[in-house]
This record gives sequence, structure tokens and C-alpha cells, in this order.
Amino acid sequence: MRAAVTLCAAAALAVPLGTASAAPSAQPAARTQQTQDPVLLDCSGQPQIGPEAYVLACGDGNSRLVSVRWFRWDAQAAVGRGTNAVNDCDPYCAAGAFHSYPVTVRLDMPTGGEQGTGQSHFTRITLTYTDGRPDGSPRTVTYPLPG
Repeated sequence: MRAAVTLCAAAALAVPLGTASAAPSAQPAARTQQTQDPVLLDCSGQPQIGPEAYVLACGDGNSRLVSVRWFRWDAQAAVGRGTNAVNDCDPYCAAGAFHSYPVTVRLDMPTGGEQGTGQSHFTRITLTYTDGRPDGSPRTVTYPLPG
């Protein structure tokens, strides 16, 4: 009789333990389905979130953002302020000088995340010069982003 009671007690305990051990496997699946904010892809295709510096001219590095402070980064857009360091290429780029222009930076038009790794990334950047700008440049310029 004692053996039968012990066997029944062990069986009763085994059922909840089996159910409990199966439950955690459902947790990671739910976490992977959560959406993430879009990233900014650098010249080599590496994802970045809120970078302090970013190369705009991937071919030669003659235009880049520095000292960027982001105050918005969400699923629709990212907005920050920083400096656009631009080479004047005078008399030619290797001998040119960099000049700094304060800008407001806006990233938008994120992908749906269906390409590559599935990570959504911004596809457009807009710079608005707030105090001076490169010769011949409009106050606001928009460029496509890599990716």
C-alpha cells in the first residue's frame, strides 16, 4: 500500500513539472516577434543605433557627421543635431580643408525589415544647415542611405 501511495504521489508531481518545463520554450518565441526600431547602416553595411559620427561620403570620406546628439529614435524617424564636416577639395581633395557646419539630421523612410537580416533600416537622410553651409549647397539636402 505504501508503495502505491508513493507511486501515485510521484505521478501527481510529475505532471505539473512536465508542464512547467514546457512553458519557458514559448517565451523566446514571443520575444523574437517584438519589433525593433530601425537602424542606420554605415558604409560597410553594419547596423548602428544613435551613432555619434557617421560617414556620408562613403567613397572618399569627404563629408561626415560628427558630434551628433540624437533626441528622437523610433520606428518612423530619428532626429538629432550635430556637425557636418565637409572637405572643400581646394585645390583638390587630398590637399583640401575640412569646414564644419551645424546641422539638424533627420533619418526616415524605414524599410519593412524584409531584406537581408530582416532588420528594418532607415533609407533616407535629410540635413538642414542651421548656421552656414558648404558653397553651392541648399539649406536642406536629402540623400538616399546605403542598404
